[in-house]
Amino acid sequence: MAEATARKRARGGGGAARRAERTTLQVETAKYIERNIPNLEILNEEALEIIEANAETVLAEIGVNFVNNPGALQRWRDAGAEVDGERVRIPRGLARELCKTAPSQFTQHARNSAKSVEIGGKNLVLAPVYGPPFVRDADGGRRYATIEDFRTFVKLGHMSKWLHHSGGTVCEPTDIAVNKRHLDMLMAHMTLTDKPFMGSVTEASRAQDTVDMCGILFGEEFVKDNAVTTSLININSPLTFDDVMMGALEVYAANHQACIISPFIVGGAMAPVSVAGTLTQVLAEVMAGVAYSQLIRKGAPVIFGAFVTSIDMNSGAPTFGTPEAAHITYGAGQLARRMGLPFRSSGSFNGSKLPDAQAAYETANSLNMGLLSGVNFMLHACGWLEGGLVSSFEKFVMDADQLGTLHHLAKGVAIDENAQAMDAIREVGPGGHYLGCAHTQANFKTAFWRSELLDYKPYETWADEGARDTVALARARMQVLLDNYQQPHMDPAIHEALTSYVAKKKESMPDSFT
Repeated sequence: MAEATARKRARGGGGAARRAERTTLQVETAKYIERNIPNLEILNEEALEIIEANAETVLAEIGVNFVNNPGALQRWRDAGAEVDGERVRIPRGLARELCKTAPSQFTQHARNSAKSVEIGGKNLVLAPVYGPPFVRDADGGRRYATIEDFRTFVKLGHMSKWLHHSGGTVCEPTDIAVNKRHLDMLMAHMTLTDKPFMGSVTEASRAQDTVDMCGILFGEEFVKDNAVTTSLININSPLTFDDVMMGALEVYAANHQACIISPFIVGGAMAPVSVAGTLTQVLAEVMAGVAYSQLIRKGAPVIFGAFVTSIDMNSGAPTFGTPEAAHITYGAGQLARRMGLPFRSSGSFNGSKLPDAQAAYETANSLNMGLLSGVNFMLHACGWLEGGLVSSFEKFVMDADQLGTLHHLAKGVAIDENAQAMDAIREVGPGGHYLGCAHTQANFKTAFWRSELLDYKPYETWADEGARDTVALARARMQVLLDNYQQPHMDPAIHEALTSYVAKKKESMPDSFT
């Protein structure tokens, strides 16, 4: 009896230790995804050639506008394009030839070199939501974002295992002057995390601030020839390149910093309603933008971007997670690979007002679409709500947890001796079970992806613990992450130099909220 009791205690102690190990917070960042699965390619060779030929026709016969940018117009003249007012018509083959000097893959360095990412090839880098002016949480509901909200998101991103990148404008801090808020956002990314981050694009001078602050953080000589930031350059679709975005592009390209050249497509509004027509316009816009970056500096790193959604013809609102968006994203991935460029698209896209079933369905469709389309840089991978108007704290945590499934799907199916499991099949034989066999004991810790958020407990346990839904679980998980957050170390001299730079820049100009 005493021996049986002792054995029970021993088993109980071991179980308690294993449970403690599972529930202890591990602060780590998974390496960027390296796909071991094929891309889904929906366009055949004939379709690809038609779209590519039509895109060349758009550039040569219809052209693109470069607005309020005489310097850009002159660069295009010098390159051999026809310039009529602000309209640039690019001869067939010229844009594609210029694009050839852009790298097919590049490293974005993080201040913690272990967290640097490779963008391109078979790699997938996950970055959070970008741009919403509003935030939402279970306590305060929907409200305008503040700089403290921004800092909270950066901390959550730092603590999220499956997120490789800190992103850029994870929310728009409306309590800080428009002409100064980029400085506070950059300071948050540079000091509150050691993951890679994105730069400011709302004015050329703010892009230059990004480059200058990166020079303090990484060293000016290092920044000259190494990408330490990636920035989002949206094209004002259809076929228009405005001076604000192009001004930022010019700064980043000249300083060898990476840019995502991304049409902003809402099918039926900014592009045709058909998949082939939209892909034609996307390709034409991207080729013109990438080519222009190479006119600034040959070899400047760029990413083929495609932000694509359709429109609800009744309300005019954008829709997400739709079959048409998937078709366009898959096709754009094929076009990007044929150009030899890294590909940006997809994210946790949804149109829901709350982190509910609609948000989950549409997000799951969008995330899996991104994985299978060969995306290399996935912006908006977590936190997106209400068609991109809202950054949600709970959804950020929910999405960040689910990004782990992308990592495991991308691994593909192992077929080595251990994976074949013939020893386990022999050991168990007919009518047995695998719970206690040697193969299971050796592999159970890593065999299955495990959510750190979702509830799989028996009903009685779930009810006793408060019958919490996923939003409540996410709220609790968020608090655990923030309670355990520790700011990564930074050389005090670098921190002081960054603080001084920001203070001087702010003192040099009055606040502006326009």
